[in-house]
Amino acid sequence: MAKAPITNQLTVAVRSETGKGASRRARRDGKVPAVLYGHGTDPQHLELPAHDYAAVLRNAGTNAVLVLDIDGKEQLALTKALDIHPIRRTIQHADLLVVKRGEKVIVEVNVVLEGESFPGTLVTSDATVVEIEAEALSIPEQLTISIEGAEAGTQVTAGELELPKGVTLISDPELLLVNVVEPRVVEEPSEEEAGAEAVAEGGAAPAPEAD
Repeated sequence: MAKAPITNQLTVAVRSETGKGASRRARRDGKVPAVLYGHGTDPQHLELPAHDYAAVLRNAGTNAVLVLDIDGKEQLALTKALDIHPIRRTIQHADLLVVKRGEKVIVEVNVVLEGESFPGTLVTSDATVVEIEAEALSIPEQLTISIEGAEAGTQVTAGELELPKGVTLISDPELLLVNVVEPRVVEEPSEEEAGAEAVAEGGAAPAPEAD
């Protein structure tokens, strides 16, 4: 059964200056430049503690509800988008969305397969995430599908997912999440077939072996 992530407290600072230079200085000081928006409020430029924020994302994922302490005032938020450095893989910037207790939000959640399919079969999938609507403080960390012993021909669509109470599927219910198939067998050509191919391509057929 999927479980909901805990909330995560971060003490953040309001940015007094913006721009590329200010953002670089913030990152050198161990901060992540961020902008908080939503619910008709003016965008608020913040600095998040880089180490603590990265730990939240690593442990609870991007759907973790953040409890921001902004000048002593509590504000709930979700990570909406991240800008990641292509080489160092550090967080360069974050977009945060204001959320309210009891409010429902639409997010993407990972689908995890558990178990092993029937021996000799392969499992393919058209997607590894689905879009759901859930209460902001009850977003499941992930959704699971058991494929233990599943035989060739088994298929599971998004509409067949077991969703926690209060969670609604937004993705197409026909989205294919599991497709168990038999591996394709490629037959090796016989000596006669190989010789025929060589002749057809302009080469000489293999000489017969001497007795």
